[in-house]
Amino acid sequence: MKKTDLAKNDAKKLMGKMVAPGAASFGTSASPSVDKREQRKRDQALGLVPFAVKLNSDLVKRLHTLATERGLDMNALVADVLTKGLDAQ
Repeated sequence: MKKTDLAKNDAKKLMGKMVAPGAASFGTSASPSVDKREQRKRDQALGLVPFAVKLNSDLVKRLHTLATERGLDMNALVADVLTKGLDAQ
């Protein structure tokens, strides 16, 4: 790799960090973000397991509205709904 290629790659990394959604702009205080690895360790300590599913958009909208009505985050709401549904069987 040429020296200029390394400089271009460094510039691209820098520009990517500036445009990143978590990047703080001048004059605003950035909230401390949690490292993904650390977050994964916290979730494992709580016994949480990632579980991805594909749902109909109408169902997702209903879940979002229910979560806002109850004041819960999406993880807690889905866990509650699944628990109640499985217990009803």
